[in-house]
Amino acid sequence: MAAAKIKQSCKTEFAKLKQEVSKQKKTKQSKSIQLSTDLSDVDPAQASNWLQVLNTLPFLKILYLSGCQLPQVPPPIHLNLSSLAILDLSLNDIENSLGESIFHGLVNMTSLRHLDLSNNLFNSSIPESLYSLDSLQFLNLGSNKLRGKLSSAIGNMTSAIDLDLSDNKLEGPIPITMGNLCNLKSIIFSELNLYQDVSTILAVLSGCVSNQLDKLDLSGCHLSGQLTNQLRNFKSLKELHLSRNSVSGPIPISIAELSSLRVLELDQNQLKGQLPRSINELTNLEIHDISTNLLEGVVSETHIGNLPKLKVFQASKNSFVLRVSPDWIPPFELELLGLRSWNVGLMFPLWLHSQKHLRDLDISGSRITDSIPDWLWNFSSPFQYLNLSHNQIHGQIPGIPWAMSVDSVVDLSFNLLSGPLPQISPNVFFLDMSNNNLSGSLSPLLCYKFKETMGTVILNLGENFLSGGIPDCWLNWQNLHVIKLSNNRLNGSIPSSMGTLQSIVSLHLQKNHLSGEIPLSLNNCTDLILLDAGENELHGNIPRWIGDGLRKLVVLSLRSNKFSGYIPDELCAIGSLQVLDLADNNLIGSIPRCVSTFVATIVMKGQMLEYSTNLNLVRSIDLSNNKLSGEIPVEVTSLFEFQALNLSHNLLCGTILDRIGELRSLESVDFSINKLSGSIPESMSYLTFLSHLNLSFNNLSGVIPLSTQLQSFDSSCYAGNQLCGFPVPNMCPDNGTIHGVGHGGGNGNENETDWFWSGLVVGFVIGFWSVFGPLMFDKRWRSIYTLFGSQTNVENH
Repeated sequence: MAAAKIKQSCKTEFAKLKQEVSKQKKTKQSKSIQLSTDLSDVDPAQASNWLQVLNTLPFLKILYLSGCQLPQVPPPIHLNLSSLAILDLSLNDIENSLGESIFHGLVNMTSLRHLDLSNNLFNSSIPESLYSLDSLQFLNLGSNKLRGKLSSAIGNMTSAIDLDLSDNKLEGPIPITMGNLCNLKSIIFSELNLYQDVSTILAVLSGCVSNQLDKLDLSGCHLSGQLTNQLRNFKSLKELHLSRNSVSGPIPISIAELSSLRVLELDQNQLKGQLPRSINELTNLEIHDISTNLLEGVVSETHIGNLPKLKVFQASKNSFVLRVSPDWIPPFELELLGLRSWNVGLMFPLWLHSQKHLRDLDISGSRITDSIPDWLWNFSSPFQYLNLSHNQIHGQIPGIPWAMSVDSVVDLSFNLLSGPLPQISPNVFFLDMSNNNLSGSLSPLLCYKFKETMGTVILNLGENFLSGGIPDCWLNWQNLHVIKLSNNRLNGSIPSSMGTLQSIVSLHLQKNHLSGEIPLSLNNCTDLILLDAGENELHGNIPRWIGDGLRKLVVLSLRSNKFSGYIPDELCAIGSLQVLDLADNNLIGSIPRCVSTFVATIVMKGQMLEYSTNLNLVRSIDLSNNKLSGEIPVEVTSLFEFQALNLSHNLLCGTILDRIGELRSLESVDFSINKLSGSIPESMSYLTFLSHLNLSFNNLSGVIPLSTQLQSFDSSCYAGNQLCGFPVPNMCPDNGTIHGVGHGGGNGNENETDWFWSGLVVGFVIGFWSVFGPLMFDKRWRSIYTLFGSQTNVENH
C-alpha cells in the first residue's frame, strides 16, 4: 500500500500520487493497488485541478483532505472514485455547486464505508441516493447548511453505525424507519429543527436500536414533552445529551437502570423535581451533566454516594440544596464540578477536600459566607478554571499558587474579600477580583516578580478600595489585552510605561483620582479599542495624537475631568469610533463640523446600561457640560442612525436645525441650558421614536409643533422659554403674544447623564473576541465565554 505524506503542497502530493498510480499501472499491479493519501491541513494554493487529478485515480481506497481549503473548481461530468472506502473532505468550505457534484458522484461509490463532509457550505437537501449506500457505516454531514425534512429513506442505511447530521437546517420529525438501523451506536442530531416530543423519539429508537446505542445527542432540537420510563430500554447508553430543549417534568427513576451512563446533559430545559434516590444505582456513571435546568429539591449522599466512576458532575443553574454530612467522603474523584446557583451551605463543602484531581470548579452564587480555605490550593491537579464569584466570601486572598494550569481562569469577583492583593501564578490567563473590599497598593501583584513574564491577558481589579499610584511595573505584563482598574482610589499620573503594553486593546481607568496629562507613550498602543479615563482629575488639552495614532478606537471616554481647549479635529479621523464622551470638562470653541464622521455610542437618558454582546446598542454623542459656543453644525443632520444627541449645559447659540427631523432614529435629545433661539422646527414632529426630550432654559419661542411625541413630554422639558401650546400652561393667542410664561422648574440638571462602564469589558470581550478570540486562544476563550455567561446568570438568579 502506497501512502503519500504531508510535506509540501497539495499540488505536489497530487502529482506524486498520480505518478505512483501510473508507475504501478505499467508494472501491471493496478488490480492490487490500495492507495491512500492524507493531505489534511495542507495549503492547496496551487492545487487548482485537484478534483480532475483525483478523478484519474480509480484505484484510490482512502482519501483525507480535511482542512485543505480546497479551491472551488469546475466539477467533472462524472466522478469516478468507485474504489474509495474512506473519504474525508471536512473543513473545506465547499459550496453547493461543487457539493452537488460530490453528492451525485456518491452513487458509484459502492465501497464507501466512511464519509465525512462536515464543516462545509452545503445548502441543498440530502439527496435520496445517499441513503442507498448500504455499506456506509460512518456518515458525518454536521455543520453545514443542509435543509429539508429528514427522509424515511434513512432507514435503508442498514450498515450505519455512526450518524452525525448536527448543526444544519434539517427538519423533523425523526423518521420511524430509523428504528430499523439495528447497528447504530451513535446518533448526533443536535441543533436540528425536530420540534418533536422526546418520548416519541425514544419510542422510535426503543426497538433493536436501543440494544447497542451508546450515544444519543438531541441537544438544541426544540424537543418537548417529558422523559419517560422508555429510558430503561437503552441499556448500553453511555451518553445522553438533551440540553437546550423544552423537556419538562421530573427525571424518571428508570434512568437509574442505565448502568453504563457516563454523560447526562439535561441543561437549559424545564425539568423539575429532585433527583430520585435510585440515581445512586448508576454505578458506572463517569460524567453527569444536568446543568442549567429548573431542577429543584435536596441532593444528598443518598443520591450521588454510590457513583465511584463519576468524573464530571455539572448541575449548575438549578435550585438544588446540597445536604451531606460534614464527615462525608465521596467514593468518586471528580475532575469537573459545577454547582453554580446551588445552596451548598454557608461553609465551603468539606468533602471537596477529598477531591484531589479537580481541574474545574464552579460554586459561584452558592451562598457561601466562609473564608477561602488553604486546602483549596492543594489539589494534585492544578486548576484550569476556578469560579467562586457572587458569594459572600470574606477574609484575605491567599497567594494563587504557581502550580496553576497554563491559561487558567480565576474569578473571585463580587465577594467581601479584603486585605492586600495576592501574588499570582504567571499561568493565570484571566483574573477577576473586582467588586470586593481589597485595599492597599497595586505593587504586591504587579511588581513582586519584576523580571518574570506573566501570561495574564485579562486583569480586572475594578470596584475595590485600592490606593496609591499606578506602579511602573508593566514590562513583564506584555500579554495583557484588557486592564480594568476602574472605581478605586488610585492617584498620581498615568505612568508612561503603560505605553509598552502594545497588545492592550481595552484600558479602564475611570472613577479614580488620577491627575496630570495623558502620556504620549499611549500613542504606541495602536491596537487600543477602548480607552476610558473618565471621572478623574486629568488636565491639559485633549491630545491630537489620539486621532492620529489610535485609529482603531471604538470607545473614547474622557468625561468629568479638567480638560480644556478645543475639541481637536483629528478625532474625526477615527473612523471606527462608536463611543465618544467628552462631557463635563472645560472645553471651548465650536463643535467640529467633521462631527458627521462620528459613529458614537454612549449611555443615554441617565440610564446605566451594561453592554452584554456588543458595543452597538445605541448611537449617540454627548458633549454636555462644557463651554462650547457657536451654532450646532448642520453636518449633525447627516447622522441618520443617531439615537441620542446631548449638547446640554453649553453656550450654544443659533437655532435648532430645521432638518433635525431627518434623524428619524433619534430617541433622546437634550439641548437644555444653552442660548438657542427661534422656534422648535416643525420637522421635530417627525421623530416618532423620541422618548426623551429636554429643551428647557433656552430662548426658544413660538408654538410647540403638534405630534404624538412632543405633546407626551412633561412641561418641564420646555420650561425657561417663550413657548406656548400643550403641554406648557400657556395658550397661544391669535395675535401671537404669549403671557404667563413659567421660568421655574429646577436647576436643569435632572437629565444629566451618569456614565457607568463597569460592565463594558464584558461586552467588549464577548462581542469583539467572539469571532477573533477562538482563532487565537481556542480553549481558554471558551472558558471566558462560560465565565461571562455565568456572571450574568448568577446576578439574575
